Amino acid sequence: MNKVKKNLKNNIFEFPKKINVGEKEVEAIVFAAAEPLDIETIESKISKKINVLKTLEKLQTDYSSRGINLVCISNKWSFRTSETLSNLMSQEKTVEKKLSRAAIETLAIIVYHQPVTRAEIEEIRGVAFGTNTLEILMELNWVKPQGRKDVPGKPIQYATTDDFLSHFSLQKLSDLPTVDELGSAGLIDSSNIDNAIFGTGKFYKEKQEEKKEDIYENIDEMLSSTLNSNEDK
Repeated sequence: MNKVKKNLKNNIFEFPKKINVGEKEVEAIVFAAAEPLDIETIESKISKKINVLKTLEKLQTDYSSRGINLVCISNKWSFRTSETLSNLMSQEKTVEKKLSRAAIETLAIIVYHQPVTRAEIEEIRGVAFGTNTLEILMELNWVKPQGRKDVPGKPIQYATTDDFLSHFSLQKLSDLPTVDELGSAGLIDSSNIDNAIFGTGKFYKEKQEEKKEDIYENIDEMLSSTLNSNEDK
C-alpha cells in the first residue's frame, strides 16, 4: 500500500502519484453522493469487484491530513470538512422568534393535556385557533401529531416532542411542575385547581363547569419566562 509521503523541502504532504481504477471509482462515487453511502451501495455502482472496505480505508488514510476527510459514521462513508477547520465553515446568526400569546396558550394546553385534539384545545382556550398556531409549534418541533382519537371523525391528537423537553431542560414529562409547585411559585391558586389535570398520563379529562378555570394564563407566564430567559442567554 502506498503511503502519504512528506516533502520535507516544501513542508507539505503529497498524495501518491498513482491510484488504481477501483480507487478512483470509489472516490468519485462517495464524493458525488448526496448522502453517506454504505459499502453495499458503493459495490453496486463500481465497474468491477474489488475489496471496497480496504479501498475506503486506504482513501481515508490518504485524506487524513487534508482539508477534506473521508469519514465513516454508522457504517456509512462520506467526505467531510476536517474537524480542525470547522470554525472556518460555520457562521452563526441569531434570529429572534417570539411566540404569540395564542401559541403559548396552545403549547401550555398541549403540555398538560396531551394527547389532545384541536377541538379540545379550542374548547379549553374558549376561542378558535388563529392562523398557523399549531403549525408554528410543529415548525419548532415542540409539538407533533400523536395518532388519532377513537371518536367519530377520528381527529388528530397532538403531543410534545423530545425537542420540547430538551429546550426546557426537562429529562421527562414527569419533570414538569405539578399543581403544588405552580401554587408554591405563586403562578396559580392551587386551592381551586383539580390536581388531576397535571401529571404524566393522559392529561385531558372532561371537567365540570364549576371546576373550569383559566389556569393557562399563569402557566403562559411560566413558559414565557422560560422562553425569554433562553433568548437572553
